[in-house]
Amino acid sequence: MPPAYPERAAWGTAPKLRQWQQEALELYFKNNPKDFLAVATPGAGKTTFALRVAAMLVERKLIRRICVVAPTDHLKRQWADAAARIGLALDPNFKNSDGKHGRDFIGVAVTYAQVANKPLLHRNRAEVEPTLVILDEIHHAGDALSWGDAIREAFEPAARRLSLTGTPFRSDTAMIPFVEYAEDADGIRRSKADYSYGYGPALRDHVVRPVIFMAYSGQMKWRTSTGEEYAARLGEDTTKDISNQAWRTALNPEGQWIPSVLHAANQRLTEVRKHVPDAGALVIATDHEDARAYAAQLKAITGESPTVVLSDDKTASDKIDTFSAGDSRWMVAVRMVSEGVDVPRLAVGVYATSTSTPLFFAQAVGRFVRSRKRGETASIFLPSVPQLLALANEMEMERDHALDRPTDDVDVDVMDLEEDLLNQANREEKASADLERQAFQALESDASFDKVLFDGGEFGLGGDLGSEEELGFLGIPGLLDADQVSALLRQQQAEQLKRRPQKSAPTGVPDHRQLKELRNELAKNVAAWSARSGTPHGVIHNRLRSECGGPAVAQANAEQLKARLKKLQGWFVGRR
Repeated sequence: MPPAYPERAAWGTAPKLRQWQQEALELYFKNNPKDFLAVATPGAGKTTFALRVAAMLVERKLIRRICVVAPTDHLKRQWADAAARIGLALDPNFKNSDGKHGRDFIGVAVTYAQVANKPLLHRNRAEVEPTLVILDEIHHAGDALSWGDAIREAFEPAARRLSLTGTPFRSDTAMIPFVEYAEDADGIRRSKADYSYGYGPALRDHVVRPVIFMAYSGQMKWRTSTGEEYAARLGEDTTKDISNQAWRTALNPEGQWIPSVLHAANQRLTEVRKHVPDAGALVIATDHEDARAYAAQLKAITGESPTVVLSDDKTASDKIDTFSAGDSRWMVAVRMVSEGVDVPRLAVGVYATSTSTPLFFAQAVGRFVRSRKRGETASIFLPSVPQLLALANEMEMERDHALDRPTDDVDVDVMDLEEDLLNQANREEKASADLERQAFQALESDASFDKVLFDGGEFGLGGDLGSEEELGFLGIPGLLDADQVSALLRQQQAEQLKRRPQKSAPTGVPDHRQLKELRNELAKNVAAWSARSGTPHGVIHNRLRSECGGPAVAQANAEQLKARLKKLQGWFVGRR
């Protein structure tokens, strides 16, 4: 019995290709490459594109076997289900010990770890028949000492290789197999995509949802392993170590910060469900203990038990599938839903993990941006800490995998975290977490609304929980285009400024509090524009000073600072 090939008629059940998918498809068959790298923002539809390529290669008899390599077991099943819808039979249950798949299948879906465990088996399979290898989230092959070498050995003889990614590549010296690199003017080799489709273009095309980031601050108190007690406000200008410890205190389920933010996120979900009745929400937790505690708090808030997905749960994939197909409100997960897992109805998220790498943040945000119909928005609640706020502001920036980067340019902490994420493949390191708990004790925490981040801009002047300032942003409708979101956020900002009492000072005496506030506001907006445009802060300040006049920021008066703020805010809405 011959393997299951797709009939062209089966494509009638497949979704119509989006413009970017059609462009990438035409480019692929125009060049007929052995290797092709497609970079597309999460939620854009990389799976649909790759499977259409596969179906057309099979139809033209250019390949006779397909092998999909994915990061997780859940994603293997997801690929097999998507392939079946267009008539391609992939076996996601294939084990290395099986040796070969059943004759009813044209190929298999395996994990990177599975290939690394027995690369010669997969090499032999790729040599027997002309094979298309689809490498999903190819950045996982960036570790030359393990998965990268195995992937290269296993699939070097494949007839075609199609690599996909939607998240930032790691920035180190490990070359990713089958990816082309080009040297830039600084002598650094960077990955070169054959087709790219970023978040900005996808948002303009209504392929992904606009993401509203709701940042919450608050006062934290904790005790270190030496018995010393510290207190700090989440997000205030302090050392990196103090900031991280305040962040961990906020996420402690025994304090008041996390239940307060869960309550606010549930309010937001209720508002969204007025317009999108099946909208769901997800909490991404650091470890199992926190996940269970957050789930208990959500049950107390909503009266409904959330779906809890833990990384060592054998039924995790089934739970995700059930939640995706249903209409229940909340799911709590430990990393399991951080990459590639498709739950299109997720519209509200709580980033309740202490992981702050660009890779993981992009994976997490990617769970919420998939658009089902025009106007759906995504709202993500997060601690007001510099690392996360910077990542939120940089969502539209493209990141290539860079080789030959000087060691001094690499953040060692970030590298360690990314190494852990990739090598552990979303599995929790419980022993390490337990040691950290023993060495650190969160004492107290409370929460307050800080601001909203959207499209590189910051909105809101802070406020207490339940205040008009907070509720005005929580009540934004759940069905809005990106332009409507921007307009409503500006409107809320203007209304808050009107309500805020004006501080006065004796005639002729500058109000130092107002000056400090204006300088801080200018600095935030400059940082946001820098993240959006890639322009250094100093260049932005110099341009503002040139266009608006006046001395440096430290010597500028209130009117001069207001003029620069007005000019800068005009840049965000296209007024130059």
